[in-house]
Amino acid sequence: MRVVAQRVSSASVKVDDKEVGKIGIGLLLLIGIAETDTETEIEFVANKCSELRIFQDDDGRMNRSVLDIGGEILAISQFTLLGDTSKGRRPSFIKAANPEKAEKFYNFFNQVLRNKGLHVETGIFGAMMDVDLTNAGPVTLIVDSK
Repeated sequence: MRVVAQRVSSASVKVDDKEVGKIGIGLLLLIGIAETDTETEIEFVANKCSELRIFQDDDGRMNRSVLDIGGEILAISQFTLLGDTSKGRRPSFIKAANPEKAEKFYNFFNQVLRNKGLHVETGIFGAMMDVDLTNAGPVTLIVDSK
């Protein structure tokens, strides 16, 4: 599993020019599920993302998590994060989970976050989406399950 986590002051996602998800301060999470992922790995990464101390405390240090600040999450499925560009010019997506497994684990990931009390907005799995964000910092991290 691979997640690109971006600290945002706002983010939204549209499908067919219709807004389907929107958050204020929090995290935009781009989520790639691998064929080899298990529920244990999904839960580990969801917990890691929710507990990353990347928001500023009163002293201006990155010392608070999205949970600590009462922030929100916009979670977007993105199988292209598993693209292998090591050979040739066309990425291979063989490491990405099949759509059925990926959707199941994407929903499980979001439920883990919701169970922690976070407000989670999403795009539409498998749809062509337009994502708009204001990256605060900028702060962008990659969280891998391995």
